[in-house]
Amino acid sequence: MDIKDSVALVTGGNRGIGEAFVRAFIEAGAAKVYVGTRQVENAQHLVDEFGDKVVPVELDVSKPEQIEAAAARCQDVSILVNNAGQFSMQTLMKAPDLSFARAEMETNYFGPLSMCRAFAPILAKHPKSAIANVLSAGGIVAVPGMGGYSPSKFAGRAMTTCVRAELAPQNTSVTALVVGSVDTRMASHVEGYKEPPSAIAKAGLDAIRKGASEVDTDFMAIDVRAQLARDPKALEMAMRRSLAGERVTTGR
Repeated sequence: MDIKDSVALVTGGNRGIGEAFVRAFIEAGAAKVYVGTRQVENAQHLVDEFGDKVVPVELDVSKPEQIEAAAARCQDVSILVNNAGQFSMQTLMKAPDLSFARAEMETNYFGPLSMCRAFAPILAKHPKSAIANVLSAGGIVAVPGMGGYSPSKFAGRAMTTCVRAELAPQNTSVTALVVGSVDTRMASHVEGYKEPPSAIAKAGLDAIRKGASEVDTDFMAIDVRAQLARDPKALEMAMRRSLAGERVTTGR
């Protein structure tokens, strides 16, 4: 998949990892990047910087009508990055009700799935096209402290595999990007070293170019994968200790 002259859509593209993807696409020569954002004014700084190469699109992936409208408007997309996510910082048992877990599943699983379904016919118009789903190391090992976020990312990873199989005949590659510790607002409470969002975007674009199935994008994701292969029970117990407030060391 060639990034140059492509047209990309990035959900949650106005800040954090999403904004880094927008910048990386433009730097790589993309013709245009649609910035999915809940409020279009939140992407104004990108319009001011990049002009008509950036097009803000009102898009809350938990709202089907906004996904439908985005698909109707963005008929030239050849690369879709499902980046928008929600982390409620509530555990499964201590949350006052199921609304937090339902919201995380809606945004982190049903939202990307709905985007894949809506944009698959558009991507099929191109000889080659791509979808990249931004997932989490919490989607390859259960993290009790993440509550509904971790199960939703497990679901997102399985969905990515299924969609990859269904879209293979139309030459749409579907990549799972496994992300660990990144310096974003969502991870502001996390201690220790965190990768810059630009590093995740760079790994993502490399994966899209190669048509990779699944890529660990940073040191923590790589380390979690290694620990999972080496001693899954020890990793499970480490995640349990983190629930009690103990610091768990992974990677550097």
